[in-house]
Amino acid sequence: MSEQDLKHFVPTPPRLPATNEQNLLRRIQKQCFNSIGNSLLTISVLVLIYYVAKSFLDWAVFNAVWNAATRRECMDISPDGACWAGVIDWFNGLIYGRYPDEEQWRVNGGVIMGLLWLLPLMTRRIAYRNSILISWITLYPFLGAYMFLGGTCGQHVGIIHMVFTSLAAGYFILLYLNWMLCAAGQSSLPEMVTPLTSRLIRRGQYMNGFLLVWAVLSILCGLVLAQVHLEPVPVDHWGGLFLTLIIASFAITMSIPVGILLALGRRSKLPVIHWLSMMLIELVRAVPLITVLFMAVTLLPIFLPSGAEPDKLSQVLFAVCLFAGAYMAENIRGGLQAIPDGQYEAAQTLGLGYWLTMGLIILPQAMRLMIPNIMTSFISMLKDTTLVSIIGLFDIMLMARNISNDKNWIGLHTEPLALISILFFVMCYGMSQYSLNLEKRLKAHRS
Repeated sequence: MSEQDLKHFVPTPPRLPATNEQNLLRRIQKQCFNSIGNSLLTISVLVLIYYVAKSFLDWAVFNAVWNAATRRECMDISPDGACWAGVIDWFNGLIYGRYPDEEQWRVNGGVIMGLLWLLPLMTRRIAYRNSILISWITLYPFLGAYMFLGGTCGQHVGIIHMVFTSLAAGYFILLYLNWMLCAAGQSSLPEMVTPLTSRLIRRGQYMNGFLLVWAVLSILCGLVLAQVHLEPVPVDHWGGLFLTLIIASFAITMSIPVGILLALGRRSKLPVIHWLSMMLIELVRAVPLITVLFMAVTLLPIFLPSGAEPDKLSQVLFAVCLFAGAYMAENIRGGLQAIPDGQYEAAQTLGLGYWLTMGLIILPQAMRLMIPNIMTSFISMLKDTTLVSIIGLFDIMLMARNISNDKNWIGLHTEPLALISILFFVMCYGMSQYSLNLEKRLKAHRS
């Protein structure tokens, strides 16, 4: 064999990719019936699932009573089935509590408006998308409180509250006008008025146009709202799922800024701020939520000036905000510790100060790393809101317990609790799936 033949390279033909020729039955057999132990375990689990599902469906669906006037009538019709007639009779109370029937459209409208406020986040064409979430946190509570509480400007609603309500309404209208114009391929309203504002101020032309349009729309909304009268509904009449969502939304929303401040305070090099933040976090985390609620209801009015008597809902919101912020602070602190020191050094090289370093570089990375832990805290807080029924707020849990006190539905305990369990499972599962999708999307964007 010559040297030329040894140097001649003959490539090997490419191999075809491996194909999975196993069908569904083959995969089931391989994973569940590949041994005697796994076969017995699979059969046992299937038998258990069958009997549990059959018993539940017989009780909840096939033998259930959907139309009856009393619980006695339910038992006469089907003693072994669920009495959903009582839940249907009290369904309005489970959703709205003692909110007046003729004013419940305000609750529906306020909740829908809050959801529509966040809907433009789905598009990327709107400028300053991050401001939408900030405006929802800072402005929507005033508009929602006006819708839920009602009243007349100057009589039941204070001037400051009405000003912020007008700003919220003006921003909401401006947000959707810009969204529709962007969808149609047109310039936004701030860009349309930029030639007018550029003659007065040359810097920040888009922001100046935005503020000008927002101010005009807010003034128009304020003039309209000043002529509107909504029947006042006190906080004592709020209840049901409506009250549960208000408390949970406030706790979830405020836990992020409170947690960030406490986490940064605990990592601060100033001894006073460090020790105060650490004492507050450890004190709140060392006691259960029900203790914090009782302390807020009983002790908070003592530290307020004489004559200042906040309602029980405000005290509960303060307690859950503090409790959620303390737990969130530890999650965020864990994310801050996971950021390498090179990020801080790079920020110092660029000449960024402390707050710019945290806001632009460190905190976004820390929040991205702690998405699973943050969502776990959100889900726990949503479930913990049911504890407010112990201090007398008519949330969905207390309304469900009141069904058994009705003379027509005495002893009806299982069906309302089953409905609440299903409802909370749907909400918590939806939050969990959203967390997984958000985590995948951020990882894909990062890669």
